[in-house]
Amino acid sequence: MTIASLSPQAALPSPSTAVWQLGPVPIRAYALCIIAGIVLACWVTERRMRQRGVAPGAVLDIAVWAVPAGIIGARIYHVITSPEKYFGAGGEPLKAFAIWEGGLGIWGAVAGGAIGAWIAARQLGIPLSVVADALAPGLPLAQAVGRLGNWFNNELFGDRTTLPWGLEIHRMDPDNPGHALRDDAGQPILEPGLFHPTFLYEALWNLGVVALVLVLDRRLRLGRGRAFALYVMGYTAGRFWIELMRTDEANHIFGVRLNVWTAALVFLGALAYFVRVRGPREFLIPVGAAATPTLPTTSDLSQVDLSEHESSARAAAPDGYRVVSEEQYETWRDTGVAPPETADEVRRDGAEPLDDEAAPHEAAPHEAAPHEAGDDETADGDRADGPTDGTPEARDEARADATGARPADRDS
Repeated sequence: MTIASLSPQAALPSPSTAVWQLGPVPIRAYALCIIAGIVLACWVTERRMRQRGVAPGAVLDIAVWAVPAGIIGARIYHVITSPEKYFGAGGEPLKAFAIWEGGLGIWGAVAGGAIGAWIAARQLGIPLSVVADALAPGLPLAQAVGRLGNWFNNELFGDRTTLPWGLEIHRMDPDNPGHALRDDAGQPILEPGLFHPTFLYEALWNLGVVALVLVLDRRLRLGRGRAFALYVMGYTAGRFWIELMRTDEANHIFGVRLNVWTAALVFLGALAYFVRVRGPREFLIPVGAAATPTLPTTSDLSQVDLSEHESSARAAAPDGYRVVSEEQYETWRDTGVAPPETADEVRRDGAEPLDDEAAPHEAAPHEAAPHEAGDDETADGDRADGPTDGTPEARDEARADATGARPADRDS
């Protein structure tokens, strides 16, 4: 009788192989699950970013930075929090680069991915909060798919259980990673008993977080990064209790697993952000090469100009974006008329401040204002284009110049 026969029939099975050879190239289930999760997250994020005014394809430009930075961050977190595996007695330092063997920390993945996304967003002119809110439901969906890789690897399970959904765990071959040890009859060897499938608990919890973010984001119209903060709170709340169930090797602080402390601290930080930050959902209007929207059409298919559609699909990416309200975005999308720039936007573009905000109070007609420049020059040395005395005409002209209404060369 083998160890495998000690397990009851009613149980969740585990794969005995997590690596397949395609010629000399190993195909790893863990990597396939991560890639599938990234693709799904990009698809969800792309749809949500386009709904907020971002040009098509921007998510790929962001992913080019965010995905590698996220993987590097995930691995760094794992190595830092488990240094004895690589730098302790009997450790193998070069194994720190063996990502394909598992060992990615979600905390490092989010931190590294955020840095990469921030770099890409700055290059595209997109506020990072817009990217984060668009990503909020896609990230837990990617995590749910990625957890299936732990199932293939027979890892991240909990303690023994007699529940009907108890999980069979194979005894893996340390000399042949990705494959289970086999008995004399060639059958894969199982660990005695059944175990809590904690990776499955986390995957199902993540799907619940996806639903939570989608529902509350639609109902509350979350903006300013609050949808992402909601995801963080939802995920860490589940990770807290699931982490307590896991029995895989981990470092402890005061007898509690390190990731439990991390989950609690990150939850509190996300909660503080969610409570303190306020503001409407942000929408974007492109500026530059792609500043003209594609107007909706009510004509039938026979009247659609396909050449115009193809040319618009190949249009250059915008030079940047303006943040507007949802009402302004809808008006721009329907009419093509962009809202006027606000005083803050004008000031960011380098224009002079309004005279009622920063300029000194005008002198009364009977008061003599200090005058250091010549009769034909303003105080800052520029030639005056109109009257320079204290007449009402002069004050009206100065006020028009300060508001940006004229002269036209102030818009350059």
